[in-house]
Amino acid sequence: MSAAQFDLDALKKVLYSAVLSDVLDDFGMTRQAMLPFVRPLDDSLTMIGYARTGLFMNTYSVREDENPYEIEIALIDDLKPNDIAVLGCDGPTTRIAPWGELLTTASRKRGAVGCVTDGLVRDVRHIRNLEFPVFHGGIGPLDSRGRGKMMARDLPIECAGVTVTSGDLIFGDVDGVVVVPQKIAPEVIQAALKKVTSENKTREELENGLLLGEVYAKYGVL
Repeated sequence: MSAAQFDLDALKKVLYSAVLSDVLDDFGMTRQAMLPFVRPLDDSLTMIGYARTGLFMNTYSVREDENPYEIEIALIDDLKPNDIAVLGCDGPTTRIAPWGELLTTASRKRGAVGCVTDGLVRDVRHIRNLEFPVFHGGIGPLDSRGRGKMMARDLPIECAGVTVTSGDLIFGDVDGVVVVPQKIAPEVIQAALKKVTSENKTREELENGLLLGEVYAKYGVL
């Protein structure tokens, strides 16, 4: 099964960021969880989909004939169903706020399923009302105009300490955001589903009164 063939709705109901992070550790990939300053706007929402990357840099002015949103608009207008905008701003930052209500509205209409950025977000009440998963590096009222500009899209970036390439599988929940590289996503998902089953059995046996050491010896899950 390729990454594009995943039943994302089904996976969203059973997977969680911690189990994916654990499995990626087992694969020797120990830097796939974004740094903990990136948090969800709504703790109740889970996000799973495919990365579409945008690279931001600091700016300090805007030319009179310049559209500083040109590349950002092109990315949003090109989003496909199950895409997630992943915006690298070299965060944490106090200047670059690449996401707000209008980009959320446009992205939802394209079928996108979330955004993650190590930059700032604004229009928080409106985004929460839309129930669109957004993971952010801070909240502020700033416009990115004259402070930050998307310089390129759909190329490898770093976001909150993790290298992300368009097409990678992105999973986010209340515990954080995990990036599963596209090339190993099928193997990681298969292993994660197996681990979920073991964790469920472990929980059941603990609730039945078995000692933690006994259950760990049996299932190897903690």
